[in-house]
Amino acid sequence: MAPYEALYGRKCRSPLYWDEVGERRILGPDSVEEMIEIVRQIRQRIKEAQDRHKSYSNVRRTDLQFNVGDKVFLTVSPSKRITIFGVKGKLKLRYVGPYEILENVGPVAYRLALPPSFGNVHNVFHVSQLRKYVFDPKHIIHQEEMILNPDLSYEEKPEAILDRKVQELRNKAIATVKVLWKHHGYEGAT
Repeated sequence: MAPYEALYGRKCRSPLYWDEVGERRILGPDSVEEMIEIVRQIRQRIKEAQDRHKSYSNVRRTDLQFNVGDKVFLTVSPSKRITIFGVKGKLKLRYVGPYEILENVGPVAYRLALPPSFGNVHNVFHVSQLRKYVFDPKHIIHQEEMILNPDLSYEEKPEAILDRKVQELRNKAIATVKVLWKHHGYEGAT
């Protein structure tokens, strides 16, 4: 029931209903036909605007589809970040993984191979919660957790020496070494 109908106990007599009520005789057929044509044009323009907006949106939007065996990152939902993954505040995770897709459950749902540490987390996720993992040989994934000190610092350990240079000065030579640190990628090497 419309608010007008609830308030006054009858339907609103807008130009759309003039022809139905029988006011064509009172207002004149030309006036009613003119209003009906205006309403028809308004509806047509609204439909054209909606179609135009839909065509612009669909150009940028692509449906995500994954195959069985693909690797994906899982989006961490804001409400579960604290309880499941143990880190909160500025250090909270946005994505975890990569995890392998075991099967396609529906047109937009996939079952993932989650580690047993996730416990009560259901292993079927909507495609909007997944992000495709593209393999990069430089990508190093550390499965062990970093141990944080109470002041939110951690012990940095060198993992590999990437490059070594000797810089010649006037009286002496200075050796510089580029080190890949644990828990840092190639971009964080110093």
